[in-house]
Amino acid sequence: MAKAVAVVNQKGGVGKSTTCINLCYALKSLGKRVLLCDCDPQGNSTSGMGLEKGAGPGTYDVLMNGVMANAAIVSTKYGDVLPANRDLSGALIELVSAISREFILKDALEPIFNDYDYIFLDCPPSLELLTLNALCAAESLIIPVQCEYFALEGLTDLIGTLKAVNAHLNPGLYIEGILLTMYDSRTNLSSEVAEDLRNYFPGKVFETHIPRNVRVSEAPSYGKPVIAYDRSSKGSRAYLKLANEFLSKQRELIYK
Repeated sequence: MAKAVAVVNQKGGVGKSTTCINLCYALKSLGKRVLLCDCDPQGNSTSGMGLEKGAGPGTYDVLMNGVMANAAIVSTKYGDVLPANRDLSGALIELVSAISREFILKDALEPIFNDYDYIFLDCPPSLELLTLNALCAAESLIIPVQCEYFALEGLTDLIGTLKAVNAHLNPGLYIEGILLTMYDSRTNLSSEVAEDLRNYFPGKVFETHIPRNVRVSEAPSYGKPVIAYDRSSKGSRAYLKLANEFLSKQRELIYK
């Protein structure tokens, strides 16, 4: 039975898609069956896994047109992908009047849960119905946080939404981990943000942090995870380390 993990933060540019792409490929390279479900109309995870946006059915068709998830999934050498394109923007309007609108994605993914170990849901940079569908389909959250001054402020709305989802829609949803991204060890700011987050969320911040690295920024333009683009880069080593830390957390949960 797959574990679904939503990668979410209402702020844009914090590394959600990059984290989805590289964590999926890293786990695949460790022998795990992984699906990346792109819930963001921008489709960055789709193109970052080497797929052309709009080349076939995708998340929109699964949500709104009754297409079976397994018919829309595309297998790539980096992992399986349920792709997205800008048609998904229309779902924001169409979902408003849908019956059980918060659970459409969860219901669509349930038939394929036995086909994967992990399903990662790449969320849009906003707290709306696509994100809410991902939160209702997920078991846990990974929250990428850029190491900047407003990092803690940006988490306030998300934590409020998480509490509301816990109370009314998905009581088992929990924070898997907060991931520090664009970490610059040369600045005091990065270490201060990291310390603040660890104080506010004890035990919830991943030990692994993702450094600022030009290879991480370059890789999407080649349609590759950074691990496939330059495996020896600092960014690649960080995401491989994150995958191992993530799996260690899963083993700890099993034995608790």
